[in-house]
Amino acid sequence: MKKLIASLFFLSILLIFCSCHNSIDLDANGIPGKLVIAHYGTDDPGALKSAAKPFQQYLQKKLGMPVEFIYTNDYTSVIEALKTKKTHIAYLSPFSYVLASQKHDITPIITTGENGKQSMYHSTIFTNTHSGINSIADLKAKAKYITLCFADPASTSGHLIPRAYLTTVGLNPDKNAFKETIFAGSHVTSVLSVASGKIDVGCAATEYGLEIAERKGLVKKDQIRVLWQSQPIVGSPIVARNDLNKEFVKKIQNLYLNLAKDEPGIFLTYMKLLHTKPENYSYMTVQDSMYNGIRSIASGIKDLSVIK
Repeated sequence: MKKLIASLFFLSILLIFCSCHNSIDLDANGIPGKLVIAHYGTDDPGALKSAAKPFQQYLQKKLGMPVEFIYTNDYTSVIEALKTKKTHIAYLSPFSYVLASQKHDITPIITTGENGKQSMYHSTIFTNTHSGINSIADLKAKAKYITLCFADPASTSGHLIPRAYLTTVGLNPDKNAFKETIFAGSHVTSVLSVASGKIDVGCAATEYGLEIAERKGLVKKDQIRVLWQSQPIVGSPIVARNDLNKEFVKKIQNLYLNLAKDEPGIFLTYMKLLHTKPENYSYMTVQDSMYNGIRSIASGIKDLSVIK
């Protein structure tokens, strides 16, 4: 499993390296010749790129410089792009932000708000309705015969939160609680793996995994049985490198903050990829302290070597 993850990681980094040039270097004032923004490609990278294109053009016009979005296959590659200074701005999950902020000089500048408050989402553990697993008690009783999949290794709702919960109920993946534990690669892939019967039990975000798969008609609601859902999880941050010019970062932050008001068409096109009621959302400021709860949970996980 680790060899497979390493291979995918290597390919992702090659893509990043090939797409960036010397113009990403900062001048004496901390401003790049070209702004690079790294984004995890989601389960539909084609739709993401199409939705992000108008925003890219908007940023270019407002900043007066070239802007490039690079898309990766996983959050680990986004962390690596920050580490190697191949990107200036990055979209991270809460868990990948906690991981990145341990070693790299970054600051969260933007998150998504819903009805004026920071948006929240949930983690879900689920199974196929024909699996014979009807509860967490059933899962515990049959664990040695069950295949389990997480989503992305650096995912909060698709890995950290369900992994931590399973450990608290005596099903520690580090101690071979299951017949096999794998990473599906994404939230929707986790859902599809379970719906098809290839995997017995999966983990994913409720909103960005199960609901998207159902909304797109990839699975039917009666194919999936939810075994557990988490408490609300704090929303994902967009981060900036701390070596960037502070006024430059502030300008970028304000462009995000004003996007829903100034360019609602651009904003709603992107939000429709993720939410059924995009009009309820906007961008808002975020503080590092909002992720202390995630830090606390992550500190209890013994083996995070696959994502370091």
